[in-house]
Amino acid sequence: MSSVRARRSETRWVTRFMPIFLAAVFGLATYTTAKRVCVDHFLHRRQQPSAAIAILVLYFVTFVLMVLTYVRLFLVIHQNPGVVPLGQRAIWRLEKEEKEKPSWRRHKHKQTDDIEANPYSNVGPDEDPDSPGLESFYSKDVFICESDGKPQWCHSCCTWKPDRAHHCSDIDRCVKKMDHYCPWVGGIVGETSFKYFIQFTFYGSLCAIVVITACALCTKQRLKTGYGLDGFVVAMLALNGLLGFFAITMFITSARYAFLNMTNIDYLKAKTFPHTLAIRVPRGTQSCEKYKVITYPISNPGDLTPPLSRDTGARGVASERDMLATRTFAIVKTELGENPWDLGFYRNWKSIMGNGLIDWLLPLKDSPCATYENNESFYEMGSIYQRVRERFGLPPLIDDEKGFATSKTEVGAQPKERKQNNKQEQGQQDQAHGPANL
Repeated sequence: MSSVRARRSETRWVTRFMPIFLAAVFGLATYTTAKRVCVDHFLHRRQQPSAAIAILVLYFVTFVLMVLTYVRLFLVIHQNPGVVPLGQRAIWRLEKEEKEKPSWRRHKHKQTDDIEANPYSNVGPDEDPDSPGLESFYSKDVFICESDGKPQWCHSCCTWKPDRAHHCSDIDRCVKKMDHYCPWVGGIVGETSFKYFIQFTFYGSLCAIVVITACALCTKQRLKTGYGLDGFVVAMLALNGLLGFFAITMFITSARYAFLNMTNIDYLKAKTFPHTLAIRVPRGTQSCEKYKVITYPISNPGDLTPPLSRDTGARGVASERDMLATRTFAIVKTELGENPWDLGFYRNWKSIMGNGLIDWLLPLKDSPCATYENNESFYEMGSIYQRVRERFGLPPLIDDEKGFATSKTEVGAQPKERKQNNKQEQGQQDQAHGPANL
């Protein structure tokens, strides 16, 4: 996947400058901690080699891990930022802008922060029943939708937005599980990079704590013995105190979101807006006072024939293939503050950070949620999903409509039931053939 750039020139320049600034800070911190604190002060002046070695080991271990996680984070953000593919109309718009651009100055003049002012951006959702990407939603058992039962539509990207995707104004693209735009790490933090951002802020916090502790001990001993202050040490103490506070705050905030299976965007939305869900129900379910229903594939505009009656054979019965492709969804809302993707603290953490301690500490594998594939939903849902079904009294799917189990409990129960049935059948066969064999 190609890299995406920030729209505003000032944002691009800040994004380019921040990695250089961090590299300079890391270099100065390494020089100050290793040379001026450990070698000059503890080793030569104080004759404390054990203290110098301990500080150096702690610093370089945390420093190397911090650099490794930063490099992985930076590469993922630029190579696989987790953006949603543009719709065809958005691609046409970009192609037209490129053709009409006589110079970079005119192109710059045409750019605007107002999304609605851009050509073709203020277009409504694609009304084509066979709209590209729409089937990926109604092939699921549940997805986030608007009040009419259709998936959320991005007017700028001209595409249907997957669950938990958010349009980032900084890069003018929809991002899966977007958390925030961070110039410190060179771009957007989202589904593919959130794990590495947590790891980077964690090791950055530890490294800052080591530098602050070493500089504080050095300064205290220098004042006590009358050597005075070291300008480099004092400067690193102040600078790492500021950056360390920022890194610790970001780590605590991000880790909290990971335990809740939320992003910064999810958290802000949860305070104001409930989630509207399209939950699959048996075909033929009718709207009632509690909920309304929508049936996919959606009818063509002006086609008054019900979906279940279209494409019928000679006897007026829809083919089995067409019936299986037809799905009905109930449109319901969660309570304010409910998180349908809450799996519990431990499973939430594992869905982002990985399944073991090695995955949690080292930037080796991508987040499991970034590669999650299931016919039930875009992301694994927790108990809130079943609770909403019960709250609205939604009828369960009948056997011929399930295709796949609607919950992990059912998926895990099927093999056990088959084994029990096989054992019962085997026992009956043994009883029937036992006397004859004797």
